[in-house]
Amino acid sequence: MKSIKQDVKAWLLLCTGLGTILFLMGSTFFIVVTQSLGLYNMGGEESGFTLEYWQDVLSDSVFQSAYLYSVKVSLLGALFSIIVSYPIALWLRNELPAKVTIVTILRAPMLVPGLVAAFLFVNMISYHGILNEALVFLGIWDEPKTLQNDEFGWGVVILQMWKNIPFALILIGGAVNSLKTDLLDAAANLGSNAWQRFRYVIFPLTLSAVQVSFILIFIGALGDFAFYSIAGPRSTYSLARLMQMSAYEFEEWNQSAVMAMMIMLTSAFVTVLVSMIIKPLAVKRGDIK
Repeated sequence: MKSIKQDVKAWLLLCTGLGTILFLMGSTFFIVVTQSLGLYNMGGEESGFTLEYWQDVLSDSVFQSAYLYSVKVSLLGALFSIIVSYPIALWLRNELPAKVTIVTILRAPMLVPGLVAAFLFVNMISYHGILNEALVFLGIWDEPKTLQNDEFGWGVVILQMWKNIPFALILIGGAVNSLKTDLLDAAANLGSNAWQRFRYVIFPLTLSAVQVSFILIFIGALGDFAFYSIAGPRSTYSLARLMQMSAYEFEEWNQSAVMAMMIMLTSAFVTVLVSMIIKPLAVKRGDIK
């Protein structure tokens, strides 16, 4: 009887925080879904089930361009963040002077708001920014070049990396540091080089950290607004920017809800896809153990 009371008390305590979160998230999700299906119109139009808004958005070339651009940049940002994090994490395994200071500096971007970082980056690579002036001064370029708001979106990719590498380092670095030195020494004694130790030992044993890092970075990058708006190309919208513009500038709330649904569905799809890709590779992890 006592244990039942304790369980009930624990659930009641959880409901004060978890219940509020679930209520807010659930109600928001419900409104987005119903709006995308025409069942909750904020503009005063007559509500009724329809797939017209989905058809209009998915067939719109502006949306298609924004969708492909956002997914492309988000995938590259997540992938490069993880690739760069590995050598840094392996380097930090060593005994280094002022290691705490180095780690603190590497995590500093997490404390900088995205909007501030975007403005700093644009000022740095602008036509008369620090980078252009330095390259001209060194004689590498004859004259400044236009680097900001490039059409491909490399500026946004760099910003996503700058912001997310510290986050990936926390997860991947923790997984790398958890590896026993004896295991790596045994692999070296068997004749494996640094690349082989990484490929057959380190990488398989840290796949769970890679999976979590990739999914969380991708989801955050896909819905990002500041980086795309400040440093992104001027000829293509991001999904977040297009959704905001549709809702607040054109008052097309139903179409905006469809875009929000596409962001959530894409995030869910990538989560499942990454899990399916990593799952067979994780078998090697069990074999190593």
